[in-house]
Amino acid sequence: TMSLREHALSLFRGALGTVRPAPMLRRALKFQGDGCPQLLVKGQAFPVKRDLYLVGFGKAVLGMAAAAEEILGDHLTRGIINVPLGIQESLQRAGMQEMLLKPHSKIQVIEGAKNNLPDAEALKGAVAIQELAEGLTADDLLLVLISGRGGSALLPAPIPPILLEEKEKLTKLLASRGAAIQELNIVRKTLSVLKGGGLAQLAHPARVVSLILSDVIGDPLDIIASGPTAASSHSVQDCLQILTKYNLLHSLPKSVEMVLSSSPTKPTAAENYSHVSNIILGSNTLALEEARRQAEGLGYAAVVLSAAVQGEVGCVASLYCQLIQLVCLRFASLGAGPLGEELRGDLLQLAAELHIPGLDLEQFLQALRGLGPDRPVCILAGGETTVQLQGTGKGGRNQELALRVGLGLHKAQATGGSSPQGRCEILFLSGGTDGQDGPTEAAGAFCSPGLVAEAFQEGLDVEAFLRNNDSYTFFNQFQGGQHLLVTGLTGTNVMDIQAILIRAM
Repeated sequence: TMSLREHALSLFRGALGTVRPAPMLRRALKFQGDGCPQLLVKGQAFPVKRDLYLVGFGKAVLGMAAAAEEILGDHLTRGIINVPLGIQESLQRAGMQEMLLKPHSKIQVIEGAKNNLPDAEALKGAVAIQELAEGLTADDLLLVLISGRGGSALLPAPIPPILLEEKEKLTKLLASRGAAIQELNIVRKTLSVLKGGGLAQLAHPARVVSLILSDVIGDPLDIIASGPTAASSHSVQDCLQILTKYNLLHSLPKSVEMVLSSSPTKPTAAENYSHVSNIILGSNTLALEEARRQAEGLGYAAVVLSAAVQGEVGCVASLYCQLIQLVCLRFASLGAGPLGEELRGDLLQLAAELHIPGLDLEQFLQALRGLGPDRPVCILAGGETTVQLQGTGKGGRNQELALRVGLGLHKAQATGGSSPQGRCEILFLSGGTDGQDGPTEAAGAFCSPGLVAEAFQEGLDVEAFLRNNDSYTFFNQFQGGQHLLVTGLTGTNVMDIQAILIRAM
């Protein structure tokens, strides 16, 4: 029989496969050239009366554009994409030819946004995209490829007279004061020509069809890459509220003050977007569904907990540890006893504190009760946790989550005879779908209940590594790095995926 680790790897790879840009695009996009040419997206038809143009921005857009050009062939008039600095070389080195454009492509590639920060190159690309959009007519069709990760940094076009440096400085200030990513995006959108629906407005009266790879919990169209083709649900009031909250309203550059005072007070009405179709092609939900399908094929009772797991990494680790304890109690036929009731209560309380959208624990516990006692269980989840940095170590949220789950399981086991884990084989995996977890070459890590004790024998103190946020160094040193999940660049990104596999010993 395959090990739990092999199963977990296979599920992670399956989930990734379904959101890789090229296959994802080929499934969704077709071109019908005979008679009245039309673009077919997931069965919806968009007539191409005159010229067909393509623009795109974000980490996964290169692979999406390569597949799109293959499908569109000579019907594509011209394209411009803005992608992260060095990505073509990285994909070339990784041998991922299918994600690169052909030598005589009609699509111009501009690389910018070093370290995911807007820069002069990204601005150059944004201006080129803006000029293309402004020149379109009612008979043209604009295909927009959007990949959430990096999409925002690759489309910087501040409203004049704001300079890119001024907008950047303000964004950094907000981030340093603890502003959430949603808040940063609201401020960026308000000060931008192309974000917050700006690109779609400039392209009017052309037909705009956006194909989107989401990296945001809940897939909100106006938040992914700051929503360049979606009606913004935020107004200048929201932006002013955020600036007030972080005490920045009275220290703004003159240019920002000017733009804010002359901005329309209401967001653009939704009917002004009737020429736009926004279609989500890939998301965390899609990836988890594929993993669930494969887990069932391997004989597991598989449940998707939520595609919107968020919150501090320590709290999320506790939630997973308690879930594992409960499943193990079921294997020991003790689920209905007092320990089961206590665990259930703790779990429901923790879930309420974390406010995870779509998480229905009652339903999950109900499903658990209905399972046969020997059926292995696979719990899948996705989203993005946050790490409060206290140390100076090297790691990423997935590796830290795996290490914290390992520690939690160890502590539960150490509480003596009451721990139900002894009769189960358990594996936990957490990985980033882009193949990069923090500033490391790992995508994430695996752990099992024996990890802490085994590490102790090697002279490694897990708690000391966690205090220094140094999970990568730990996993790299522990058992020759074999608990690291290393996938290399994947060319896609739909946040993180976690898998818990449990079977009776």
